[in-house]
Amino acid sequence: MAQPITSPVEEAATNTAGTLLQDTLVDLVDLSLVAKQAHWNLVGRQFHDVHLHLDELVQTARSYMDAVAERSAAIGVSPDGRAPTVAKSSGLAEFPSGWVSDRDAVKKIFEATDTVVRRLRPRIEQAGAVDSLTEDLLIGLGRDMEKARWMWQAQNVGFE
Repeated sequence: MAQPITSPVEEAATNTAGTLLQDTLVDLVDLSLVAKQAHWNLVGRQFHDVHLHLDELVQTARSYMDAVAERSAAIGVSPDGRAPTVAKSSGLAEFPSGWVSDRDAVKKIFEATDTVVRRLRPRIEQAGAVDSLTEDLLIGLGRDMEKARWMWQAQNVGFE
């Protein structure tokens, strides 16, 4: 198919921003799936609070994955959130199947948010060099993901 959406950004910058956005999209899709897997299989004394906190994380990830995919489309790069692409490209560790204790879920979700944050920070810097609008989107995502990381880490203290 011909390129139906043209980019308002210079070609090299579009390619770089498109790659940064695609990598971020994959991480967010996987994070939302990991958090839902934990949400559905959670057990333990802190079930209620962790269950609700997982929903908040899923909502954040889904909101930003839509914004990231739409930014990609707006600059003429087709976003790819298909399952095989996510499975092949995500930097997140695989979440275990079956029931998961609240403590284990908190630990695994902290690790997942930490991974997203650590992979996102260099992308923000790279985006700043090529497209300020993409950089701005990634900065907002980074702010919210670092807040989520902090909250999951605070719940994890003493469980290590």
